[in-house]
Amino acid sequence: MDWRASSSLGNKPSTSGRDDAFLLEPSPSEIDLYRLGAEELATKVSTAGNKRVLLHELLDISPFLNEAASAIVDDSFTRCFKSNPPEPWNWNLYLLPLWCLGVLVRYLVLFPIRVILLAAGWIVFLALFIPVHSILRGHDQLRKMLERGLVEFICGVFVASWTGVVKYHGPRPSRRPKQVFVANHTSMIDFIILEQMTAFAVIMQKHPGWVGLLQTTILESLGCIWFNRTEVKDREVVTKKIKQHIEDPETNPLLIFPEGTCVNNDYTVMFKKGAFELGCTVCPIAIKYNKIFVDAFWNSKKQSFTMHLVQLMCSWAVVCDVWYMEPQTLQPTETPIEFAERVRDMIAKSAGIKKVAWDGYLKYYRPSPKLTEKRQQKFAESLLPHLGEKKDI
Repeated sequence: MDWRASSSLGNKPSTSGRDDAFLLEPSPSEIDLYRLGAEELATKVSTAGNKRVLLHELLDISPFLNEAASAIVDDSFTRCFKSNPPEPWNWNLYLLPLWCLGVLVRYLVLFPIRVILLAAGWIVFLALFIPVHSILRGHDQLRKMLERGLVEFICGVFVASWTGVVKYHGPRPSRRPKQVFVANHTSMIDFIILEQMTAFAVIMQKHPGWVGLLQTTILESLGCIWFNRTEVKDREVVTKKIKQHIEDPETNPLLIFPEGTCVNNDYTVMFKKGAFELGCTVCPIAIKYNKIFVDAFWNSKKQSFTMHLVQLMCSWAVVCDVWYMEPQTLQPTETPIEFAERVRDMIAKSAGIKKVAWDGYLKYYRPSPKLTEKRQQKFAESLLPHLGEKKDI
């Protein structure tokens, strides 16, 4: 099935305009789902004089079509935000004891060791970070250098607490003015994995609890920028801060996740165009997790970040590949949206993930009735050739 959508990237999904309509081209397998409706429609086809009448009759049974289409839409969209279950074990008398032994080792041996490691790392980090942050106020350059090193250290401790096996491909990012880094987004641990290599300033959704405390204390020392997607005014403030940040050569490299939400690492949804209309160099980063031991996708609606970390710490290891790709610039004939799609193509190809034409913000906003009506209209028009009616409108 081919869904195509275009929206005002960086904002709430638009619900008007031809480019914002969802266009549906059903596959043969999906046509079968409508067979009952088509049988009902067939009795009306014989009395329909032309395709215009046929289209009208087709829309008359829209309650049935709406219910079926909604099911397909839900499946097509939500599959990007679901954690796929692992393949079942080939249970037998030989493997069962090994599986039970593995559970005991992971929960009773590895997990306590990792908790102790993480706690020790935090003690060392705070013992160094607090004096550096408070005492070296008058030596900004030295203070920022030490804070960057300490944040890289604690992120490395986090990765070690999952037994992270991370392979980095390409040159290490460097600090330069007028550049941003963009990456696909699977979990908040994306930031941790990238941060242990290079201290980035990240643009991130505000979080409650201990994560929010870290954001407003430790991570703000890196120049990170926070936003609340429900506040319209936040967008203006964030845009202004981004432009100021990329102009300052002394700031940390800016990292943006243009999908705007976590996706399950099998797909990549539409990129918001904000990072691609700043007039600066864009450096793509592709992240791909291997699900051999654990699925690193974080579904924030069903699981707190604390429980997500516990899940990772109770697994054998987190296996991940990171690709740093060639910097890209806006071509003379490109629009920011086309530039975003070109970079998304590069990331999808490197990470081996599928592109879908969904705006990730649809997780937070339901499509308008007008948009749904346009989708139904297009679906009805697409069904006409399959119903054997050859007359033109």
